Amino acid sequence: MTSVGVLGATGAVGQRFIQLLDGHPEFELSVLTASPESAGKRYREAAKWRLDTPIPEDVAEVEVRDTDPDEIPDDTDLLFSALPSSVGERVEPALCEAGFVVSSNSSNDRAADDVPLVIPEVNADHLDLIDVQRDERGWDGALVKNPNCSTITMVPTLAALRQFGLERVHVSTLQAVSGAGYSGVTSMEIIDNAVPHIGGEEAKMETESRKLLGEFADSEVSWHDASVSASCNRIPTLDGHLENVFVETREEPTPEEVAEAFEDAPTLDLPSAPNQLVHVFEEPDRPQPRLDRMLGGGMAVAAGGIQETDTGIQYNCLAHNTIRGAAGASLLNGELLASEGWV
Repeated sequence: MTSVGVLGATGAVGQRFIQLLDGHPEFELSVLTASPESAGKRYREAAKWRLDTPIPEDVAEVEVRDTDPDEIPDDTDLLFSALPSSVGERVEPALCEAGFVVSSNSSNDRAADDVPLVIPEVNADHLDLIDVQRDERGWDGALVKNPNCSTITMVPTLAALRQFGLERVHVSTLQAVSGAGYSGVTSMEIIDNAVPHIGGEEAKMETESRKLLGEFADSEVSWHDASVSASCNRIPTLDGHLENVFVETREEPTPEEVAEAFEDAPTLDLPSAPNQLVHVFEEPDRPQPRLDRMLGGGMAVAAGGIQETDTGIQYNCLAHNTIRGAAGASLLNGELLASEGWV
């Protein structure tokens, strides 16, 4: 078994990591870290558990450590990071310098030239940037990122459409409140309302998608040259980001060809990978967050409403934002790292 730890284990994404790692066939959770205020407490005392399954019994009594390289045992093979970016930008490089491999959901360093930003079914070859990273930074460890929750919902569908020549992408998101964390959006702000602004989200979608779709060659990633524009909105659903996507391509695929491309999206033989990456619905009112966010155990993408427009193709897509869009994405990256010998 591979010994793993969770950084920032008491927060919403950290809790989701613990839920997903419970009973994992390859990873054994041995280390939990959090803020100094939580360090020294048993996990059940440090974390206000908010998920719909109980805290795993073997985790509840684990003592939480401070998030510090000196506090993490040297024999920990892989660390999953749910740290806030303000902490991650300081702690993650120190951990990598100390020899740890970190699979991170934190937003810091996603655009860095030598940091792999990875969706395993889309751009697994970008992991080869680790060699560049180690050479340039002198690290024995490694830092790998997954994209943000709205980007990871859309990009698997865009990757399927690259064969038609992606030129322009316009997306409007309807994002669940869990994407902001438990205390991120107050009830008075979101009930009976929609908020047409999520700070920094649009820029993340517009840049991260192009890096993910880019090609790795000659020790660098050449970002895809498609233009991407995004409008991001918060709505009062708990989980599941729904996105309305408009795509312009050099070729003119029919809706049937687009649906076939989605259904042919590659899958991987990894424990957390869904059997089918993109599920296509023919019903015009699907996908919907409440009905479809748990497809593939929350790791699949749902698509529907595919139709032609005057400029190209329009469709809707959906994914579970704290599973596929956060902890599950980092977990899948960790499985890929292990399968390819980086761990």
